[in-house]
Amino acid sequence: MRKKIWLLVALIGLIALLSGCTQINEPITSESEGIWNSYFVYPLSEAIKYIANIFNENYGAAIIVITAIIRLIVLPLNIKQLKSSQAMQEVQPKLQEIQKKYSSKDKNTQQKLQEETMKLFQEHNVNPLAGCLPIIVQMPVLIALYHAIRRTPEIQEGSFLWFQLGSPDPLHILPFIAGAAMFLQQRLMMSGNQGAAQNPQMKVMMYIMPIMIMVIAFIFPSALALYLVVSNVFMVAQTLFIRKPMMKKQENGGSKK
Repeated sequence: MRKKIWLLVALIGLIALLSGCTQINEPITSESEGIWNSYFVYPLSEAIKYIANIFNENYGAAIIVITAIIRLIVLPLNIKQLKSSQAMQEVQPKLQEIQKKYSSKDKNTQQKLQEETMKLFQEHNVNPLAGCLPIIVQMPVLIALYHAIRRTPEIQEGSFLWFQLGSPDPLHILPFIAGAAMFLQQRLMMSGNQGAAQNPQMKVMMYIMPIMIMVIAFIFPSALALYLVVSNVFMVAQTLFIRKPMMKKQENGGSKK
């Protein structure tokens, strides 16, 4: 879990670092050179402009549509994340037995603990890093979206509801919604998972992630904050729809026993 926390911190730092990269103030066009421009920033910029034209130059609506498309693309990873979380819950009793058996801090004992833990995870198809995959996949999208906003005049100057897309939310509403949605999604992930609920590191994670999301939404343009809001609300609905049948299946399986 500590590795996940440090990974998130590193990824947030990467966003801040890349947001200040060269060319950030240069308009993005079909003639922009480099893999990053050609395969990430320019296609995203053109996609937003194309969808905005469909909605009568509404770039806020275009970002919402783009966000929904991205969430659908990474849906398989999120399903894998939820299944892995469910599997982790099911192996908690055996995992606790292994930890109790190899509780000594002796180097050889700790090595044996790691081996037995990995063996248990493999037998039950548990991937401890599954929770990080959707985040890792979204990082290039977040950075590309930031570049597209800064380097596409139409998006930079566009407005939606009460905010300018190229500037931070003046009322700070989007950051709080994004953070609240992330917190709710984390709570839903932990609900019914006694092992996670009793894990102090998981509890810390539940608060750290929303705070990180809020910081990003406070500092960066509202278009990026809008992406985070829609993305996290989408994740809440997705978790409810996917987790419910999984929990029902688990209860039926338990009742049969």
